[in-house]
Amino acid sequence: MTVKRALLLLMLFALAAPLCAQGPGTQADSKWIWITSGFSMAIASAGCGIAQAKAVAAAAEAMGRNPGAAAAIRFALVLGLVLIESLALYTLVIIFAKVVA
Repeated sequence: MTVKRALLLLMLFALAAPLCAQGPGTQADSKWIWITSGFSMAIASAGCGIAQAKAVAAAAEAMGRNPGAAAAIRFALVLGLVLIESLALYTLVIIFAKVVA
């Protein structure tokens, strides 16, 4: 059984060798990258805005119901808002890397 596997792997590597010898392909200059970048940033920003609005509304309601836990709720709110906002920043970084490269 191991001889069959060894021969199979040897054939696989022998057939895959020409793939490694190929040169890099050319990329067509496309204007669509700008349009898709704008749409992806708009979708990410809209998602972040909706999520932040829901988080703030829930935190305000929780503080209204239990004012004694305001410090813990505020900490959880700020941490959640930071993580939500990081989505938009990651999207911006990815778009910048894609457009510039």
